[in-house]
Amino acid sequence: MQYVRLGRTGLKVSKLCVGTNMFGAGYVDDSQALAVIDAAYEQGVNFIDTADMYNGGLSEHVVGKAVKTKRNDFIVATKCFAPTGPGPNDRGLSRKHLIDSVEASLRRLDTDYIDLLQVHYWDPETPLEESLRTLDDLVRAGKIRYIGCSNFSAWQLCKSLWVSDKNGYVRFETVQPEYNFARREIEEELFPLCEDQEVGVLPYQLLMGGVLTGMYDRNEEPSSQSHMGFHHAQRARNTYWNDRNFDMVEKLEELSHELGCQITQLVIAAILSKSVITSVIVGSSRPDQLRSNVEALELTMPDNVLQQINEL
Repeated sequence: MQYVRLGRTGLKVSKLCVGTNMFGAGYVDDSQALAVIDAAYEQGVNFIDTADMYNGGLSEHVVGKAVKTKRNDFIVATKCFAPTGPGPNDRGLSRKHLIDSVEASLRRLDTDYIDLLQVHYWDPETPLEESLRTLDDLVRAGKIRYIGCSNFSAWQLCKSLWVSDKNGYVRFETVQPEYNFARREIEEELFPLCEDQEVGVLPYQLLMGGVLTGMYDRNEEPSSQSHMGFHHAQRARNTYWNDRNFDMVEKLEELSHELGCQITQLVIAAILSKSVITSVIVGSSRPDQLRSNVEALELTMPDNVLQQINEL
């Protein structure tokens, strides 16, 4: 397994991160989820990503159960921001909601600390100083160890880093953006900022909700037991289920055949070839999928293949 520093910290994480938004969703039962985490441990994958909003908190419950006996061997990342209740203060990045969310995540994860807490979205209604001061306090209290953000634009991340620097608060060491061959806008500003400021980039949706796995037929409805057939993937389906992306799948299948690898492995290797990427978040519903994804880390990408991918 290959390990890299998380941002500018000394913390080492695997270049593959287990995405868990399908844990607790219904079509992946707990025994399957536990088997995936066991396979990750066997393969040296030490990085797991979840969120308090994933399936009403069930994902965190499953992750907590899966790492319970090997807690110190895993780097567990979770997120907060999304509504966790009906009240006006049950969402956002206020001091109240941040503290309440962290305490609730700790209970669901059944742990004393969160390795990486990521704010899930930008909150225009809460001053940055309030949010970052609260996160700083939570780090000093030992509840969380590092902080990051998700779905931030370049200017939002830059402003956050400035506020932390100005006030001596802990800073965002990572950013988790949506990134794939169809969504490359973050290459223009976010990537250069992260390289300059040593912020780790942890992309998600590499496989466009599963479209790039090659498992789906554009002319058939996805199975109700598949990721794209389940209700929580509706946004991904609305975004990525189109002819342009299925045409892309056909081209990627050709390239993967030339390299003697699976299309998923090709995608993972291509994204990781970019120096700004720290680790890629990829979900697995079975241990064999996890092992196949790990094999992608050993794949060497020829320049001509990367060029063809960039031209998609």
